Amino acid sequence: MPTTTNKQRVINQILTTLKKRYDPTDPESRPVLEQFVYAVCREDATRKHADRAFRNLQERFFDWNEVRVSSPHEIEEALAGLSNPENRANRLINFLQEVFETTYSFDLEALHKKGLKQAAKQLSRYQAANDYAVAWVVQQSLGGHAIPLDAASLQVLNRLGLVEDDFEDNEALRASLEHLVPKSRGALFVELVSALAHDPGWENDPTCPVRSLVLNGPASEEDPAPAIAHRGSRPRPR
Repeated sequence: MPTTTNKQRVINQILTTLKKRYDPTDPESRPVLEQFVYAVCREDATRKHADRAFRNLQERFFDWNEVRVSSPHEIEEALAGLSNPENRANRLINFLQEVFETTYSFDLEALHKKGLKQAAKQLSRYQAANDYAVAWVVQQSLGGHAIPLDAASLQVLNRLGLVEDDFEDNEALRASLEHLVPKSRGALFVELVSALAHDPGWENDPTCPVRSLVLNGPASEEDPAPAIAHRGSRPRPR
């Protein structure tokens, strides 16, 4: 199993070399409710496809109430390009319905006044919530240190040695990553890992800066060369 030192080296290389490769822009600031909606679009999708789907929802419907009362098929059309649009459409409708029934509005900004743990717990109660969506909102809107990881990103982290194949305790996994990834660079880490996850053929691309980590494995603690470690739901915000 890769050591903590090796894992830290891997993460450092992701944050430096992959930033040069993908040059991601800063995530867009959104209200809590919209960030949750965006998370449903963003999970296991490229940022480009998620942005387009979210923009479609805003442009094709008058407001979130119209999305709530629309048919799943209409929502699916707006989510074209995303995997499993039927499931995503139903999650969005269910989420907006629950929010409306509990708040009589589409405003979740009151969560800012709660502690991070309480806010995450409240978000997790929504039927449409999963580990990724809650962690995304905690990181992107609530200022907490949570690392949202979808299936595609976990697969990449497994290939790089940062998580193990048999790791089933998601809370402990997140706690481990959040300990190694600085809070100030958490969003960047998520963007870079996602970009790598949706970069076809990166393992066969000799120009990819982390390719050697898969071929050669992480460096030993005695090896001065930078290296990375091996693999990748409610988050534990801090």
